This record gives sequence, structure tokens and C-alpha cells, in this order.
Amino acid sequence: MSDSRFSSPSSDRPTFDVVGIGNALVDVIAHASDDFLVGHDLVKGAMTLIETERAVELYGALSGAVEMSGGSAANTMCGIASFRGKAAYIGKVDDDDLGQVFGHDMRAVGVAFPGELSKQSVPTGRCVIVVTPDAERTMNTFLGVSSTLGVDDLDESVIAAGQVLYMEGYLFDRDPAKAAFRRAADVAHTHGRTVSLTLSDSFCVDRHREDFRGLVADSVDLLFGNEDELLSLYELTDFDEAVAALRAECSTGVITRGAAGCVVVTRDELIEVPAVPVDRVVDTTGAGDLFAAGFLHGYTTGADLAECGRLGSIAAAEVISHVGPRPLVELHTLRDDD
Repeated sequence: MSDSRFSSPSSDRPTFDVVGIGNALVDVIAHASDDFLVGHDLVKGAMTLIETERAVELYGALSGAVEMSGGSAANTMCGIASFRGKAAYIGKVDDDDLGQVFGHDMRAVGVAFPGELSKQSVPTGRCVIVVTPDAERTMNTFLGVSSTLGVDDLDESVIAAGQVLYMEGYLFDRDPAKAAFRRAADVAHTHGRTVSLTLSDSFCVDRHREDFRGLVADSVDLLFGNEDELLSLYELTDFDEAVAALRAECSTGVITRGAAGCVVVTRDELIEVPAVPVDRVVDTTGAGDLFAAGFLHGYTTGADLAECGRLGSIAAAEVISHVGPRPLVELHTLRDDD
């Protein structure tokens, strides 16, 4: 952690361990066959942005769907709360039924969701997630009002009060959100906080590679991503070369590699952390989100980087063992040191 941004702690004690910013969505999750994906022209494993009509079509075609509040960074904040950490979340919803449900769900698990709901011209977003028998998830997202988040929607006092700012790459699809990320990072750094970013999706990185590279190089202290996202970011096919490129631009990176675990990349070392085995992978939805939750919980409580990776792997293993992107057990109970 040789980056100077880590060595200027704020004089103000943080109220929150982590403050997340992302797309506030309600997840609609259903199991279906690969034939369903083919029949509805869905790209397996991808996150595809859809409009209202397409959202209605897919929702109507699925049976046995489960609805729950979601969104990548929101899932991460809930994971931190499950570790008994203090988390806050900034995201935009409408004052409609789904917006009310979203806010209630966040507060019910102990995540601060500041601000009053207001009536918007666009409804609350939702993500239709199709889980195939191999546990792969294919996401079709109607962003709704969540994607209109901009600088004016930031609660800068909340950002300043977080030890770590965690920004969700999925939200980076729109120019107002890009400006909001830059502003949020500036606020966090002004108060001596750590700025983190998750790349979220290789397709998202493909769409906005130049902007992502600029944000990482200029503003990000701690980068999360999986192997495919890292390779996409630097337009490389060799993992070791991508690690070297990351090391040159960011002081700390955390790259997940599925069953192979993760690697933590710093300026001076590469730490390999094994995955926590599970009896059966049921649904990979939320695996990266909960990995980040465990890692950030360790990071904000002073754990070394290897232990941070272990906590991330514990959280990811729990969430892939069942349907849904949020833990079904209190994650703090899974720690060996509790």
C-alpha cells in the first residue's frame, strides 16, 4: 500500500466501514434450461441491458421466479452488514412499490440507505436472472431510474463518512454516472478515504474501456475484478501480462479466478488465496459481490491481505451454495476466529 492516497487518514473517524454506490435494482431469479436461453436469444453468462418491453417479455416467460432486492454493490453492502460491519448505500429508486421494497430490504439487514424517496419519471429498475443447470447466471437488466444517478444524487456527507468508497462498474454505462464516480472519488480522497471499484462485467469493460482505464489510473486505490474482466481492461490474453499492467496503474488489485481462488496484486507482491470448496454450486449469482464484501470487511478491520482474501472466499462459497445473491446465514458465524 505504497500509494500516497492510503497514507493520509482523515481526522474524522469514519461512521461507516464501506459506502457503496451502484444500480439499485430488484432481482427476479428463475431456473431455466439452456434451450430457454437459445429460444429467447440470450447470451449465456452475459449481462445485457434491456428496455421495458423486453423486461416484461422475459418476466412473463419465466415460471417460479423469486423476487428480491439486488444490485451488485447493494449485495456487497448487505454482505458487509452480515459480517457485522457498518455499510451505507447510495442508489436511485422511484417511490413505487419496488422502490419501497428495495429501501425496506436494505434497512432491514442493517445497511443505511439515506435520503427520502421521490416520484421519478422512470420506475425502479429490475434484473431478470436466468440460472441454467450448470449454475451459470445470465442477466437481463432494465436499469430504470437507477441509471440516471448523477452528481446531484450523491450524499457527499455519507461518502466522506465511509472508510472505503466502493463503486459498481455496472453503473458506469451512462455519462452522468461517470461524472458522479469522479466526484465521489474526489470527495473520498479529500477526506483521506480509500476508493475502490469493481469492474463488474467484461462486456461493460469492453464498452467503456478507455474511461475505466482512466478512472483506475487516476482515482482507484483498490480494484476488484475477475480474470476475464482484467484481460478485457488491458486488452490482453495472458494473465501474467495483465497482472503486470494492473500493478503499474493501481496500488492494489484483487482478481478472482473461480475455483482457482483469487490473487491479490500489490506493487511489490502477488498473494494467492485458495477458494473455499463447496459441496455443490447452485447459483453463481452474487459470487463476486459477496467476495468483495468479505474482502472489504477484512480490509476495514485491519486484516492482512491474505486474510481479506480468505474472508472473501468464505462469503462467496456461502452465496453460491444456494439461489440468490445474498447470504442466507450470518457471515460472521462462518469465521474461524469468532
